[in-house]
Amino acid sequence: MYCSRSIDADKQKRYNIKVTDGVPPAGGPFRTIPARWCGACRRRGRSGGTMADLTTKLNRISDGVSAADLAFIQADCGAFLRENGRPRRAYTHSFGCAQNVADGEKINGLLRVMGYQKAETPETADLILFNTCAVREGAEDRVYGHIGALKALKNADPRLMIVVCGCMAQRPEVAEKLKKSFPYVDIVFGTGAVHRLPSLIARRMRQKRRVFWDEPDPAIREGLPQERTDPVRALLPIMQGCNNFCTYCIVPYVRGREISRRPGDVIREARDLIAGGCREILLLGQNVNSYGKGLEEKTDFPSLLRELDGIEGDFRIRFMTSHPKDCTRELIDVISAGAHICRHIHLPVQSGSNEILRRMNRHYTVDQYTELIAYARAKMEDVTFSSDIIVGFPGENRADFEQTLDLVRRMRYNALFTFIYSRRSGTPAAVMEDPVSAQEKSRWFRELLSVQTEICTELNQSFLGKKVRVLFDGPGKEPGTVSGRTPGNVIVEAAGSEDLVGAFADVRITKAMNWAMTGEIV
Repeated sequence: MYCSRSIDADKQKRYNIKVTDGVPPAGGPFRTIPARWCGACRRRGRSGGTMADLTTKLNRISDGVSAADLAFIQADCGAFLRENGRPRRAYTHSFGCAQNVADGEKINGLLRVMGYQKAETPETADLILFNTCAVREGAEDRVYGHIGALKALKNADPRLMIVVCGCMAQRPEVAEKLKKSFPYVDIVFGTGAVHRLPSLIARRMRQKRRVFWDEPDPAIREGLPQERTDPVRALLPIMQGCNNFCTYCIVPYVRGREISRRPGDVIREARDLIAGGCREILLLGQNVNSYGKGLEEKTDFPSLLRELDGIEGDFRIRFMTSHPKDCTRELIDVISAGAHICRHIHLPVQSGSNEILRRMNRHYTVDQYTELIAYARAKMEDVTFSSDIIVGFPGENRADFEQTLDLVRRMRYNALFTFIYSRRSGTPAAVMEDPVSAQEKSRWFRELLSVQTEICTELNQSFLGKKVRVLFDGPGKEPGTVSGRTPGNVIVEAAGSEDLVGAFADVRITKAMNWAMTGEIV
């Protein structure tokens, strides 16, 4: 977002702007703005900018939201402030993946521009927004539970506005259920429509009717205001959507086809983040290895990564998720030669059985996967890998699962994200025969966890007495400690004050567990 430090009296007069410490009163969107401070000013992780930057951002928002809608909402928030002696407040929560969290940061940025301040709890909010996840059935059930709990709040205050958006809301059957079973939900919209939030709120206010928005929007909207939640580590989406259509996955149906951001836009945002005090950038995409396809400018993910690595500063770059079928030796070579790129690759294998990989539509074999990891380890002795595995995919038998266990033992992942298969209606796997009982799948799941726990313990114990470089990003579990991660993405805690958050330090490891390590700053 913009930085109030850059808006002096001359600029306020030139642009007819007044910087306020509270909610903007009535008036157009370019007449009054709330005070904001960049990371360099208050170490809060906000990107600095000029008044021209802010004007450009608001003009770009107008691509999906009219100036009249912004003015209408700001005027409403200003009237509420005058009548109630406090600003309108919004409570938001993003469920699920890092991409959802990044979307949530833009949602919060838009809400601040509109005049809503942050509410710490749903009970203190005038607007409640749930940004939802659809990747697993359990995630959807939890969201329905949270929405159901809002009924009492709505009954107590009919003026409360409830918004449901994101991947769940993109599914037609979910939108229909919200319409029929949750009549107190005011606005429902899917993915790719975050920039339309001000217009949808304005429509609900004007028309006094519920709003359901399901029109697809394939474009990536640049310049949206963003309220980042972490001053040290930043999420930087480089693309959206997925073209892979793994048979178990709902993502292509709710996120749409792959669209990449222009490399210049990504690089400018990265430079702003680093200038604002960010120390670690996580590049995001459903499949970052597909980056660049469809752009007029010829580029790909290794090229983008190489350019980002050339930015000056003391920072790290991570990325996820990387599909094995598109992960190339060129990418590994770029990581190996990089000055800022963490030598950690999240490479989801999903299964150690070629037959199950075929049924999943993954487009690689176990041998192709292991050859890629062998090449990376030959280039970088210190490279680490993490992975995802689905247990109990339809048609999987004990022999298939044994092959997965064998692969895990050979690959020796530093971390493993394991899931029991969750049926998603609308995907090809949902109609496949699935004869293995839930009880048997749970036994396999526990067996896999036991194997991985032993591997993680052994890997972490190999660091005892060694010195590692850690970026501290928050307080530790114990009082008087801080927590961070190594370049290999292993959690490390050490005694120290919270002044160390955002700083790099060398730590000598003194204790190793299966999930983390502890040490002393040297």
